[in-house]
Amino acid sequence: MRCVIARFPFDLTKSGVLESMKGVKPEQVDGESVIIGRRTYPVKQVGQVITRQDRRDFSAGEVVRAMTRLGFTCSGLPQTAEPEGALTPLQRASAELGAPAAV
Repeated sequence: MRCVIARFPFDLTKSGVLESMKGVKPEQVDGESVIIGRRTYPVKQVGQVITRQDRRDFSAGEVVRAMTRLGFTCSGLPQTAEPEGALTPLQRASAELGAPAAV
């Protein structure tokens, strides 16, 4: 598949990306990520390896588009789940005002 990353054309294949990332240790994921094989890599790390360019030269979005088109699973920032048993605003306000105890 032909794609443009940082204004340069690249002919990428899924097998080529898998081969390029073989033996590369994943860095800590702080933002967008891509799953390659059984590992989750930061998008910028993948972009740097497959293009051999500095991470400042391309955007994460360019790499996400290319990886998605090749069939890899990409994800954005992890969503923080609301803790179970969290109070609604009405319940929180009642508790702060000293709601009467249930009998």
